[in-house]
Amino acid sequence: MRVPQLFDLSGRTALVTGGGRGIGRHVALGLAEAGADVLVASRKREACEATAKEIEARGRRSRALELDLRRPESIEGLVQGALAETERLDVLVNNAGFAWGEPVLEHSLEGWDRVFDVNVRGLFLLTQRVAAHMKERGGGSIVNVSSISGMRGAGDADEPAVAYAASKGAVNALTRDLAVKLAPWGIRVNAIAPGPFLTDMMNHIRHDEGRLRELQARIPLGRCGEEDDVKGAAVFLAGPAAAYVTGHVLVVDGGWLVAAR
Repeated sequence: MRVPQLFDLSGRTALVTGGGRGIGRHVALGLAEAGADVLVASRKREACEATAKEIEARGRRSRALELDLRRPESIEGLVQGALAETERLDVLVNNAGFAWGEPVLEHSLEGWDRVFDVNVRGLFLLTQRVAAHMKERGGGSIVNVSSISGMRGAGDADEPAVAYAASKGAVNALTRDLAVKLAPWGIRVNAIAPGPFLTDMMNHIRHDEGRLRELQARIPLGRCGEEDDVKGAAVFLAGPAAAYVTGHVLVVDGGWLVAAR
């Protein structure tokens, strides 16, 4: 197989949660540019419809679907809706997530439960349902979007989001364990752990020049992540180029994690 074929997703269909904005949108567009048809889902269907239009402008088929990961019936409805659009799902990207900001000693149980309901329980239930479909179809690729927050500690001044960090650590553990459990059916499970990307979750910093400069000075490559930085990682893990890769958490953070200062 030649290199262009290794990154060719033609004939495949992907489902991307949280695909209406930020990293989810970047990933959805990247998969489409590699040749996949892409279904995008989130609680905010309007944002997904905008992404779907961009995908269709790239010549691929797309559809916006609704999803509330806190509700098991919504997860089942999403899978049924997706399978009404396509005969098979080849790629699942679990990107949708939720963060709750509160200092550690004041962090509420409500915030903890909401974060884990979306980031861990909802991710698992959707993966379980799609993996059952992939098993019947002879395999597939699941890509979880984690975070370097699940691989390190941070003070409240920088990241007052202890539940979010813990949930992403759980996603990393799930990625590794599911990779082993699903491998007999030809299903690969990997994760992308982004560092700081200039998305809506970074609005509190990206619109403050001083804080943005300070943040970027701590990143060895001297900048925050952008669209192209995550597209390639997603296409790699989704397709033939990563046929021998499973249980891996791919860090995409400009070197922040290894610099650890």
